Amino acid sequence: MTIQDIEVSNNIRKKIVTALRDDSVLITEENGDVIVSVEAYNAFATRIKRSPLIEILGDDLLDFSAEYFVFK
Repeated sequence: MTIQDIEVSNNIRKKIVTALRDDSVLITEENGDVIVSVEAYNAFATRIKRSPLIEILGDDLLDFSAEYFVFK
């Protein structure tokens, strides 16, 4: 299992949760970390015909070969 840890501000984490709003794509941990399944995210992005994570973070930060993104 490959995980990409990404440090983001609390405001960015809130934007990610709001933008994805699909329980099959993300999990919010008790400590505030947001875990995103890359496979489920890609299906979600295809379904809505846009990429909210790239819109929020830009396209140079994310490694889509990872299985999970963990936003801390």
